[in-house]
This record gives sequence, structure tokens and C-alpha cells, in this order.
Amino acid sequence: MLSSLNILQQYWNHSSFRPQQEAIIQSVLDKKDTIALLPTGAGKSICYQIPALMNDGLCLVISPLIALMKDQAANLEKKNIPAFCFTQRLNFF
Repeated sequence: MLSSLNILQQYWNHSSFRPQQEAIIQSVLDKKDTIALLPTGAGKSICYQIPALMNDGLCLVISPLIALMKDQAANLEKKNIPAFCFTQRLNFF
């Protein structure tokens, strides 16, 4: 199995993690409940994308930011990582 650093290098071409990312990823991999509070642009997405690549199954991310979801899914698919986003608004009556 590839390490989180190997995956970062293989898919994102980064030689190292940004501050806090590796600790957050390890917490998720250790199956701990994890909250990651990082500023915009600090790389929060990698903190769930890498664990998703390291485990079997599906990673479900819920976000109200449709443009961000579309952008992230498109960027993952460019890396040959399967991704899909639902953008249909649901109306509950």
C-alpha cells in the first residue's frame, strides 16, 4: 500500500504536506473523529481525498458549494481518480 506522502507525490506532484495536513490525514486513517479547521487555500480537500484513496469504499463529501464540488471532481478526474458530484437541489415539502 502506498503511503500518504507517496500518494501526494504521485497525484498532486507535491514533495511534502502543508502544515497540519499530515496530522489530519493520519487522524482520519486512524479512524478517529476528526475536524480540520484550516483557512481557505490551506489544502483541506487533500485531507479527505488522500484517505479516500488509501481505503476501500466510497468517500462522501457534503458541501453546499456547487462550484467547488464541480471543480474538485473535475480536478480529480484529470488525475484519473474517479469522482462524481450531485448538484441537484432537493426540495422538501
